[in-house]
Amino acid sequence: MLDLALPLAALFPQSPGPYIALMLIGFGVGILGHLSGARWLVAAGVALIALGALLLPLAANITTDNRPPPIEESRGDSGE
Repeated sequence: MLDLALPLAALFPQSPGPYIALMLIGFGVGILGHLSGARWLVAAGVALIALGALLLPLAANITTDNRPPPIEESRGDSGE
């Protein structure tokens, strides 16, 4: 299963732009659902927001091999 997930993970963008766009589209769909009274459209908007804000960025972060180096914390002295 993981062997299939790694090639699919290359399709996830690393920049936040597409995820923000997906969330904004979700808000638009949800608003249209509220205005038209269609609960299924509101649910689709909520699903798009969840995908763009949490699930897809999380999947992109978990499956990437490019991890930044850990940040060394300052101890407050000269380090000697």
